[in-house]
Amino acid sequence: MADIRKPHVRVYVDNSSQPLVDHELPTTLTLDTRQLADGPHRLVIRAEGQNGVEGYEEIQFHVQNGPGILVSGLRRGATRSGTLRLNIDAFSADDPFDPRRAEARSSIPVWVWVLCLFVLAWTVWYAARMWDVPPPYAQTPTYAPPAAATAPAK
Repeated sequence: MADIRKPHVRVYVDNSSQPLVDHELPTTLTLDTRQLADGPHRLVIRAEGQNGVEGYEEIQFHVQNGPGILVSGLRRGATRSGTLRLNIDAFSADDPFDPRRAEARSSIPVWVWVLCLFVLAWTVWYAARMWDVPPPYAQTPTYAPPAAATAPAK
């Protein structure tokens, strides 16, 4: 008689040697991330089928239970020298609303300035082109100088 096993799964968090779950399949898992430190983590799932062959899946994930941190003035992988002036702020969904902190303070990107200059230049060009009346329309009632007022006939 062949040895038939029940399919089961073991789930590990990070490098733990003790499984978080060791159940028969199918199963559900509730993972409370509040028990994990903020930062990168990995979930390792090992499932064994009825034939005894084991499958492996690893899922990388990031935990962010604490406030979101915003740093202006330095980007990931940047090379800087000298003195750095950084603006640091942290926001959490549990914090009371403060309009002074509602927007992150950072400089206006260069592409916004370039776009504004392009729109301004186009506006000036368009207005200059509309200043000159095309010759066919120069004597129409819209563009012609006002006619001299004539006295009504008696």
